[in-house]
Amino acid sequence: MLVLNSAAIKNIDMKKIKAIIEKGSDGLYAIYLPDVKGIYGTGETESEAKEALIEASDSAKEYVEETGEWGDYIVFKSDFEFDYRYDLSGFFKTYSFFDVSALAGRLGLNASLLRRYKSGISTAETKQKEKIEQGIHNIANELISVKF
Repeated sequence: MLVLNSAAIKNIDMKKIKAIIEKGSDGLYAIYLPDVKGIYGTGETESEAKEALIEASDSAKEYVEETGEWGDYIVFKSDFEFDYRYDLSGFFKTYSFFDVSALAGRLGLNASLLRRYKSGISTAETKQKEKIEQGIHNIANELISVKF
């Protein structure tokens, strides 16, 4: 028999809202919700941007609860949590220690193209993003086994 505590039940019912972390055009972090217009957070650090996003969503939720005009903000009516994802520029801003040329070689990608993804000049197609993500996960799995 499977027994769940109330915290586990709450997590099962929790709605996930996709939140994209990117490097803003001003060099700051920006986080936006592709499925909810007008809600975003910015900051000098990823943590600041996440805090600003939470404040913006809390403010929107308070407003629509008072007015009853849920519209695009209907996603805030039930319990939710953000499902944070990086665009490539946001990933490289957070993990700036990666040498892009070396990483491109490791992943079998053109270094110039990966630099364009990093800067936000070019946008990777879904298959390309999946290839990069899988390659980074493979590297992470290798690093887990490192011992000194």
